[in-house]
Amino acid sequence: MKRLDPFLLSLIAAIALASFLPCRGQMEHILQHVVTILITFMFFFQGAKLERHAIVDSVKDWKLQGSVLLCTFALFPLLGIGLHLLFRAVFPDALFGEELWSGILFLCCLPSTVQSSIALTSIAKGNVPAAICAATVSNIAGIALTPLLTGVVLGHVGAGHSPLESVLDVGKELLLPFALGQILQKWVGPIVRRHKILISFTDRGSIIVVVYTAFSSAVVEGIWYRVSGAHLLEVALLDSFMLALVLVLSHLMGDGLGQTTENKIALQFCGSKKSLASGVPMASVIFPAASVGIIVLPLMIYHQIQLFTCTLLARRYGRRALDTRDQGTATSPQRRTATP
Repeated sequence: MKRLDPFLLSLIAAIALASFLPCRGQMEHILQHVVTILITFMFFFQGAKLERHAIVDSVKDWKLQGSVLLCTFALFPLLGIGLHLLFRAVFPDALFGEELWSGILFLCCLPSTVQSSIALTSIAKGNVPAAICAATVSNIAGIALTPLLTGVVLGHVGAGHSPLESVLDVGKELLLPFALGQILQKWVGPIVRRHKILISFTDRGSIIVVVYTAFSSAVVEGIWYRVSGAHLLEVALLDSFMLALVLVLSHLMGDGLGQTTENKIALQFCGSKKSLASGVPMASVIFPAASVGIIVLPLMIYHQIQLFTCTLLARRYGRRALDTRDQGTATSPQRRTATP
C-alpha cells in the first residue's frame, strides 16, 4: 500500500496546527502578506525554470494537447455541474452543504499537475515528452481559464468579484511573476535548475504556509462545526467517482482519436490530474480568506486519491509494457528459425 507522502503529511500538520493554534489579529495580517510574497516567488521561479522550447513544442501534437485541455477545462467542469444538479435534485439533504460543493466545483476548474503527471506517465511507459508539454500548457492556460471558469461555474467568485476581475487578480499575482521569470530566464534559469531541491522546498513551503493561514481563518469562522467526518467521507467518495469517470472517458477519447497506447497513457494521466500546487494559491487570490480553508478541502482529498489510484494504474501499465516486450523477445528466435 502506498504511504502518505511527506508533503501531504506536512499539509495535515498545518491543518492540525491551525485547528489548535490558529493565527489571529495582527499575526494573520502579517502571514497574509508573507503568503502573497511566497506565491509571487513561487510563480517567478516556475517561469524561470520552464524553458521556452517546451512551450513551442507543446502545440505540435494538437490532437493530444487539445484532448488534455478538453478533459481539464471542459469535461471536468461539466461533470461537476452535472453531479451538483443531480445530487441536489435527488438527495437534497443527504450530502454536504454549498461551501464544500463550491470546493468540488473549484477543483473541477483547476489545471493539471506537472510533476506527478510526468512521473506517472514515465512509470506507465507512456509518451513522456507529450506529458511534459500537456501539463505545461495546462498550467499556463489555467492562470486565465481557472478564475474565468470558476466564475461561470459557481455563478460568482469570491466577495462579489466578477470572473474578469478574478482573471485580472490572478494575472497580477501569478501571471506577472511567471512572465518576469520567463524574461529573466537566461540569467535566473540556470540558478533555479541547479538548486532544484531548494526551489521544490520553496514551492511546497509556500503552499504549507497558505494552507495554515487559510485554515486559521476557517477555524476562527467555525469550519469544524460546519464540516463533519461524514462530510469528508462523502467528499472523498465523490472525488473518487469523478477521478474514475474521467480516467475511463479519457481512455475512450484516446481510442476514438486513434491515439497510440503511449499517447493514451499521457492523455489519461494529464487529463485526470488536478494541481494542488496551483489550486491553493489561486484559491487564496479568488476567494475571501475565511472561505479558502473549506474551498481547498476537496482538492486536498482529491490530491491524495489521484496519487494513490494513478500510481497503481501506472504500475499496471508499466508491467504490461514490460510483459509485451518480454514476449516479443521470447518469440523472435522462433521467427528467425522458421524463416527459410
